[in-house]
Amino acid sequence: MRTPTIRRIALLLGAATAATVVAGCGTPDDGKTITVNIGYQSKTINTVTAGTLLRDRGTFEAELAELGKPKGLTYKVEWKDFASGPPLTAQMLAGQVDIGSMGDAPILVNGSKTRDHSDVRSELIAVTGYNLRGSLNQIVVPVDSPAASLADLRGRVVSTSVGSAAHGMLVTGLSGAGLTVDDVKLLGQDPAVGASALQGDQVSALAQFVPWPQKLVFDGKARLLYDGGAANIPTFHAVVANKSFDTKNPDIVGAFLAAQRETTDYLNQHPLAAAQRVAEITGIPAEVVYLYNGPHGLVNFDPTIKPQLIDALGKLLPFLKGLGALADLNLGEFVNDQYVRALYGPDYDRQQASTTSPSPLTGTDTVCGGAVDNPATASEVWFKGADATEVAKTATCLLRLIARHDGQVRVAYVPDTATGSRIFAAAATWVSDPAAGPDERLRPFAVKADAQTYANSHPGSAVLDYQAALLAR
Repeated sequence: MRTPTIRRIALLLGAATAATVVAGCGTPDDGKTITVNIGYQSKTINTVTAGTLLRDRGTFEAELAELGKPKGLTYKVEWKDFASGPPLTAQMLAGQVDIGSMGDAPILVNGSKTRDHSDVRSELIAVTGYNLRGSLNQIVVPVDSPAASLADLRGRVVSTSVGSAAHGMLVTGLSGAGLTVDDVKLLGQDPAVGASALQGDQVSALAQFVPWPQKLVFDGKARLLYDGGAANIPTFHAVVANKSFDTKNPDIVGAFLAAQRETTDYLNQHPLAAAQRVAEITGIPAEVVYLYNGPHGLVNFDPTIKPQLIDALGKLLPFLKGLGALADLNLGEFVNDQYVRALYGPDYDRQQASTTSPSPLTGTDTVCGGAVDNPATASEVWFKGADATEVAKTATCLLRLIARHDGQVRVAYVPDTATGSRIFAAAATWVSDPAAGPDERLRPFAVKADAQTYANSHPGSAVLDYQAALLAR
């Protein structure tokens, strides 16, 4: 229990514990019961440590129960599930949500929309998870699409969530391919609707955020055409809160962040169990959740607010302003790390500066031998019926492990040769490079064009699909 931590936060902030707040949020219902309204997105797995998993573990309620004992108060948490950030922001504007979590683009819109309303003005108080390359936003096409690059989308219908970070990724990617957004037919759709449209051949491509592109890849319905990490612009999700609520109730905010930190620690220490539980709650395949939330996954879960992420917000602001989605926003005023800084205490600066994976993939390679300790090559397989995964030090060694195993593969993960990003082995395009070492000869790529580029620059190399790579091990 972290009650002392919560009290320290209140003291460090120099704020008295208050029982009432504006706009009806946090107000005692009967003089002894206080309702706290939490907005979250259950299927956005980058926010599970401030939403789905946090709610399931009951840690916030436990923190509040301890907080209320000496005051004779009872806290009731109202969890409000949203499909995306915009409707959550609408509820914050209406004074119906005290604390919420959403992606970087919706966060900026949230801050701008609430800025001129003192009773519901919001602030960014913590991060949930991030990817410094930007690989949480991706563009996928049907498996049999003839498109080999973004240039092939000229004149085609592309689905995205307008105003989202995925939309910004699409614009950036098209620009790099010599196109503008006017060269495609943009269709604004929610992620689930866009995913259905892609499967129904109603759109040629889907530009979306976690976990929709990779769920389609895992289901065999799509292949990756463009990884948002190519732009090397960080993307993340974070926690925003009603500033007035925060100021008057630092103990409640402290309890929430303490619960978020505990949930984050649990996920990083028990990634497979956490992924399975999130899958049970959301219906998203555990294999997809584990791609993002597992060791060396696409998401680094860490509540600290890193300067690289705020710099990324500054780069996203002009794009959203150009769309007319928001007015200007002073990030220096909007971002407030005092609560999460108080939570971590003297360790905050060290944790904030760290960008290494908080959930490393380690172990011993039972086929090739040796320690699994290189993030650039470490690979992992989950066999059907197994309670744990097995690891290999390279993708080539992983293929040997799979070939020698009696049981069927549930899912296997390898790092993309070009970027190091975690990908599904079965969906990768492989290159056999005879000049590479015997344990590194088979190299996986997330994007087929990248594999072809590598093969063209390495004489004697051959491009293979997954089944051919298994035979060539």
